[in-house]
Amino acid sequence: MASLVLKMSVSLDGFVAPLDGSSDWVAAGRSEDGASWTLETLSNAGAHLIGATTYAGWAGFWPGAAGPFAKPMNQIPKVVFSGSLTSADWPETTIAGGDLTAAITRLKHERPDGYPVVPGAGKRLFTAPLTLEPTSTTVFSGGAVAHVFVAASGSGR
Repeated sequence: MASLVLKMSVSLDGFVAPLDGSSDWVAAGRSEDGASWTLETLSNAGAHLIGATTYAGWAGFWPGAAGPFAKPMNQIPKVVFSGSLTSADWPETTIAGGDLTAAITRLKHERPDGYPVVPGAGKRLFTAPLTLEPTSTTVFSGGAVAHVFVAASGSGR
């Protein structure tokens, strides 16, 4: 079964976006080694699992974008979870509705050789305490830090 991997920027106080929804704060720790780590992580994804709002922003940008991130963003399959979106024009995109937990469980079983990446924005990331175990930490030259955690046994992994 594939692992579910969440790759996103989170502030120290647990927010993924300020009240105005901007993403400028993410650039504060940007560096070449951090970008390389992000590109490698992104390139190893088996699928991007996103919501309709994220899809709208990405589909308006990535198909015509250049640079090292454009290829994986355009070629890796995207699964959009939405109760209202009925079609997707961005290639390699499918729409999934219904129960999110059941759909993610199904995707994990369907993709044993890859792992989905779940990006998001605009809300607090976790609303309930989670039991996570750290597996690695990488400090980048620009000051950003990548912390990798796995869900502890028995915590809904």
